[in-house]
Amino acid sequence: MQSFDQLPRTLPVFPLTNAIVLPGSHLPLNIFEPRYLKMIHDAMRTDHLIGMVQPRDNNSVPRLYQVGCAGRIIRYDETWDGRIEIMLAGLCRFRIDEELSSMRGYRLVTPEWTEFAMDYEEQEPVDEDDINQFFAALKSYMKKNNMDADWQMLQRMSPEELINSLVGILPVGVEDKQLLIESDTLVDRLQGFTAILRGELDSSSAKH
Repeated sequence: MQSFDQLPRTLPVFPLTNAIVLPGSHLPLNIFEPRYLKMIHDAMRTDHLIGMVQPRDNNSVPRLYQVGCAGRIIRYDETWDGRIEIMLAGLCRFRIDEELSSMRGYRLVTPEWTEFAMDYEEQEPVDEDDINQFFAALKSYMKKNNMDADWQMLQRMSPEELINSLVGILPVGVEDKQLLIESDTLVDRLQGFTAILRGELDSSSAKH
């Protein structure tokens, strides 16, 4: 795995709504578009890193949110029909400093890593009360949306793995997910996530 000082000066980015990877989480991707097949091949020949970033709109060349997260390709499988299935492990967030011109078909940026050096540091311990409040909000949210979960498995996960994985899985709004991506610390993200789930519950209750 790259140390912080080894993070690259340029990074290919994959703009994809709701495809979130954060430090401590994993994201499976099924790649089939030619430009992104080329991106994955290029990444495999270099540092195995790509950046996941959410688009701001549905334009053919969408505007991008400025903060995303780099993921390292830790599994790579070519399929019989020409697709590539990969698994990304979240490594470090970045802010887009500049978008570069590229002849490769995919988008390439200059990432600014310094703001997110804390992604390489041990996270501040999470208060048990905060975790309990999160689980209470999560259970209410999932019950309201007729969703099921393996609660024993979720409670065995570390707070970092739990929160950073659920940001990508739960169908909350794009702007809310972006807010969680940009949260400074894990504690901030946990408390923000709890507030978002409660807000979703309050919103759905107000409609009935």
